[in-house]
Amino acid sequence: MADFKESGFMYAIAAAIIGFVLVQSIFFFVRAWRHGKKIGMSTKVLKNTVTSSALFTIAPAIAILTTVVVLSSSLGIVLPWIRLTVVGNLQYEATAAQSAMDAFKGTEDAVPFGQNITNPTVFTAVTWVMTLGVIIYLVLVPLFLKTVQNKIGKVTANKDGENKFGDIISAATFIGLIAAFIGNALAGKAATIVKDGVEQKTGMGAGVMSVAVLVTSTVLVIVLQKLCQKYKWDKFEPFVMPLSMFAGLGMAVLLYTVLPESISMLEWRP
Repeated sequence: MADFKESGFMYAIAAAIIGFVLVQSIFFFVRAWRHGKKIGMSTKVLKNTVTSSALFTIAPAIAILTTVVVLSSSLGIVLPWIRLTVVGNLQYEATAAQSAMDAFKGTEDAVPFGQNITNPTVFTAVTWVMTLGVIIYLVLVPLFLKTVQNKIGKVTANKDGENKFGDIISAATFIGLIAAFIGNALAGKAATIVKDGVEQKTGMGAGVMSVAVLVTSTVLVIVLQKLCQKYKWDKFEPFVMPLSMFAGLGMAVLLYTVLPESISMLEWRP
């Protein structure tokens, strides 16, 4: 039986959406080029702008590729490809997919994040959660963002107009999100499913592999950030996170290849 996640129907949907995005991009590119010429911008300036913009998209593209690779183990290639073609990032897409999959815990349809989804019902639920969740932001931002920002600014800004409290809230939110991922790597328990009335372990819990990936990615992020700050590599900063993620993936592959399975797959929260 063919994998429904990568059927001809799914590829047709992907082709239609990607085609729409490309046509939209070309439309606005042509309009912007013509307007630039109309207001007196030289061809050289326009070409330099296009070149610098294209180079600036390389780092986000690497992060998008990483996200597709991470999600493909559960969702196949096509759905992540569709999602990241339009809008999305690793933090949101992975969290939304995992939350939807966790809703099936305790049932025979349960699938832990990272494992291949074979049930169309689970796949459909994940697709709806990922899609509807991100659509809300597209609706809320143009309608309410300005009002919300003004209200928050009045509450968080000090007498000099500096929004230090708002910066603290944003930093605390991000730290909380990262702490959740770190906690899962250090003490996360393997997901389980109930099959024929018996609870069975699927996936992996915290162990040598999860800690090695965490340490590798964290150390590389810190080192690369320090180098960027020291040598003023501003243009290299967008590459720090994607490179660190790939390094973590590479470490997992390396450990599984060179170490005995009894060590590389050792877990203290099975």
